[in-house]
Amino acid sequence: MMMKKMMSREMKTVMAAAMAAMVLAGCSGSSGESTTAAPADTTAAIEAASAGEEAGETAGEAGDASYVIGIGQFAEHGSLDNCRTGFLQGLAEEGISEGTNLTILYENAQTDGGTASQIMDNFLAKDVDLICAIATPIAQSAYSATKNTDVPVIYTAVTDPVLAELASGDGTPVGEITGTSDKLPVESQLEMIRTLLPDAKTIGIMYSTSEINSESAIAEYKAAAPAYGFEIVESGVSSAADIPLAADSLLEKVDCINNLTDNTVVSSLPVILDKAAKKSIPVFGSEVEQVKIGCLASMGLDYISLGEQTGKMAAQVLKGEKKASEMNFEVIEQASFYGNNQVAANLGITIPAELADNAAALFDEITAE
Repeated sequence: MMMKKMMSREMKTVMAAAMAAMVLAGCSGSSGESTTAAPADTTAAIEAASAGEEAGETAGEAGDASYVIGIGQFAEHGSLDNCRTGFLQGLAEEGISEGTNLTILYENAQTDGGTASQIMDNFLAKDVDLICAIATPIAQSAYSATKNTDVPVIYTAVTDPVLAELASGDGTPVGEITGTSDKLPVESQLEMIRTLLPDAKTIGIMYSTSEINSESAIAEYKAAAPAYGFEIVESGVSSAADIPLAADSLLEKVDCINNLTDNTVVSSLPVILDKAAKKSIPVFGSEVEQVKIGCLASMGLDYISLGEQTGKMAAQVLKGEKKASEMNFEVIEQASFYGNNQVAANLGITIPAELADNAAALFDEITAE
């Protein structure tokens, strides 16, 4: 689908006038006889209009095209916000920038699956050129809404595109949909937790039972934890309303909590952090924004970089260089250490030099989300 939209209203007017003149010429002749030959000036007008349209298409291919993108985000929290920021940066690096040749329609589902579906229907009704879906549930809604259309979908922050049925086992897309995965560096995270908490035995993980990627991450943690001397204690919730009571219960059973990229849980992370701080129980994050607001540390991804990578993929599709169905999903391989010195001091923990010296960032205060 080429998103050029280049023919001007003036060109359409010329074409319409030319066609009208031809019809009138065909319907009027001497003595009631009809004629099928268009007058020379009418033919010339049609040819001129056609030439103008072709010139417009050529100009579009040269970089004068404008695009409309619908960005659907499943929840409002730092990591997904960073994905959106990075996505726009990636597009801009490829010459597609808001206010110049790009119009953005942005909507947030606030962790509601029904709202996610409505957002996608709204984007299609507005004839967007491409949809960017941020997080697994809304990416699934985007695929469901667009699979019988020619509107491409580029997703980001989808932990396991294969499990989410957005890609085949070999990474190839299931349709005009592709993007980037924020697969968690599970073993690096467990190694980091062991370094910071040498005597810990149990790790609590809270997750939403409606997010399929969270269940996948839980399984991966359970499989890897014994090698590092840990037992995983899980707690599933069906909605954000369940989190306060679930957190109270989980904190009675574990030495620390490890947070995933689960959107429902991350949206309520301040509640969990407050309860954990009162019991002096460390909470580990899955990315930098969670460390800023009170998690002790993370071997996490840079979600701005993830979004930037996604934006560059979207630019290829918009420019017609590749179809989404021709691009396997991509994964950011590099995980970095982030630590919060203020949280460590509050817990009486010293961040070892082996982590601090190689940190991507260390924060000296806890910031409000």
